[in-house]
Amino acid sequence: MITLDNREKINKKKIRVGRGIGSGKGKTSGRGVKGQKSRSGVAIKSFEGGQMPLYRRLPKRGFNPIGKSEVAILNLEKIQSLIDKKSIKPNDLINADLLKKLKLINKNSKKLKILGSGEIKEKINIEANLASKSAVEKLEKIGGSIQLKK
Repeated sequence: MITLDNREKINKKKIRVGRGIGSGKGKTSGRGVKGQKSRSGVAIKSFEGGQMPLYRRLPKRGFNPIGKSEVAILNLEKIQSLIDKKSIKPNDLINADLLKKLKLINKNSKKLKILGSGEIKEKINIEANLASKSAVEKLEKIGGSIQLKK
């Protein structure tokens, strides 16, 4: 509520710069003398006088989750095609180490996840960190097994 006590803020006049010496903000209008900042239309937001700006000194981080764990995914149809090509034998234990050795998954991947897309005909043994429900069902239906590492 406005009362007569707090009128000063309302009635405060805006300082008109460049209106003569007597105003206290005459001649250079409080901008100092010469130079880029004294001119109009100047925006020097993150310029640091030639020094490498802060936004370029800091490492890039956006959209790259720091704690991301690299999970290699493999579908059952891919495993079947590898068996058909005789890259892997059906009686071998299929695990991350074997797949890394054959360069079928990235060597930097920490975990292996088996997904249930496609059909599998061979009875195989898989050792993985994660597996989808459909993959487990399909493997058990044909008599294969999957061990999940904790």
